[in-house]
Amino acid sequence: MKREILINAAPREVRVAIIEDELLVELLVERPEARRMVGDIYLGRVEAVQPGLQAAFVDIGTEKSAFLHASDLVYEGAEADDDDEEDEDGDEATPENGDPAARGGRRRRAEAPQIQDVLKRGDTILVQVSKEPISTKGPRVTAQVSMAGRFIVYMPFSSKVGVSRKIGERAERQRLKAQVAAVLPPDSGGVIVRTVGEDVTQETFERELQTLQNAWKRINRKRQFMRAPALVHRETNLARGIIRDLFSDKVDSLVVDNRQLHNEIVEYLKGVAPDLLDRVHLYEEPQPLFDRHDLEAEIRDIFKRRCDLPSGGYLIIEQTEALVSIDVNSGRYTGKKDPEKTILKTNVEAAREVARQLRLRDVGGIIVCDFIDMESKANRDRVLQELRTHLGRDRARTKAFQVSELGLIEMTRQRVRQSHLQSQTEPCPTCAGTGRIFTAETIVRRMERSVRRMAVEGRRDALLVKLHPDVAMYVLEQEGDVLRKLEKQVGFALELRDDPLLRPDEFKLVVKGAQRDVTAQYALA
Repeated sequence: MKREILINAAPREVRVAIIEDELLVELLVERPEARRMVGDIYLGRVEAVQPGLQAAFVDIGTEKSAFLHASDLVYEGAEADDDDEEDEDGDEATPENGDPAARGGRRRRAEAPQIQDVLKRGDTILVQVSKEPISTKGPRVTAQVSMAGRFIVYMPFSSKVGVSRKIGERAERQRLKAQVAAVLPPDSGGVIVRTVGEDVTQETFERELQTLQNAWKRINRKRQFMRAPALVHRETNLARGIIRDLFSDKVDSLVVDNRQLHNEIVEYLKGVAPDLLDRVHLYEEPQPLFDRHDLEAEIRDIFKRRCDLPSGGYLIIEQTEALVSIDVNSGRYTGKKDPEKTILKTNVEAAREVARQLRLRDVGGIIVCDFIDMESKANRDRVLQELRTHLGRDRARTKAFQVSELGLIEMTRQRVRQSHLQSQTEPCPTCAGTGRIFTAETIVRRMERSVRRMAVEGRRDALLVKLHPDVAMYVLEQEGDVLRKLEKQVGFALELRDDPLLRPDEFKLVVKGAQRDVTAQYALA
């Protein structure tokens, strides 16, 4: 598989595109006003302890307090058994991409102490962001801090030596464990070997471990002179994090269009991976880098509900507060003779595209896929296997369950930050995110009911009725006598006026003499 990384760096935005076999599969964006928080370390102050939730809310200086679960405290036996495998790309080894809160799973949660016995309001605590604020929720944090390097992840409060699950050979895993254990001083913390550390020498492990331990010592010294809430340590920026976490001999080329950033990358690689220098290229053509690779149209499409498939079918992707729903439709593709084969072809295409779109849009949480119904169990299993195969390329933890009795495939995908739709768009001021507004006829009926409420109270003041121009045009063309009839019913004069400043589904009732807006008083529904 051919892999490329393209970095477009502008003064107030850095975009990273990851391309696999000529297809855009991931887009990462960093802006000053919405910087990435995962991996940042804060000195926080406990605002509240909730025994019922076994959690605490911690003030780290963000708009919403951070959520700290009891399972994310530092306590004896907090880590999984030594024989357990670690997934460094989707677990604690990479703070940028993983959720430290997930390590150990149910075992940790069961052994966690009662949070009210450990924390009280007003306490200060060092925490690391494991999940960014999403929707109405504040960030999630953990007290089990980890420091990511290129080859290893150092965990000061652990005692475990682990190896990335993606290094599959048992003998190699044991060899790497032995190498790291040999350079790890007793009672100095734990280490996980990352995937790119497979062929690294013991001397390199020792050098990086020393660097990470020194960084941890600086954090501890710094926190002594700080007052909570305060940022103690900031995770590396997006571009450097991508080089650290993703750029390896499995990537064919890395192209960057900014000379300063290019020089920084080269200097970093000279120290950690000089053999990769020949794969780094500076793009200096007048045509924008992403335009050169025809990426801008693809990036624009990730904000659309509809995603077309090569055969003519399409996906409808809906992001809601509770879950992401994906509906597969055959569209104009009807096949030839066998409908089952037609459906299978569409579903297999859809499975590949679903896996790609989840990565590209960076959506997570609960995902429900409604594939086209298939009679054959073998075909249903084939679609599921195709989906799982392509999900395996995802850096985020994913899990696809068996096809349900309703023909749905339920999935989960690790979510540590907002999707592109959430981070780069905002709710429509008219529809408030529903995607729907009231029809012109509905608005006129609401206006009628509001005017009748005024009449019931005995008001007889002449009234100015303001409508959006489109709704006012509807009244003139479709219901020209509606105000005249309404005047007879209520007993006072009504004057229609269009107002382009109103939303399409909004109206205003203004008493003419006093010029007083009474809409809120009478427009109940």
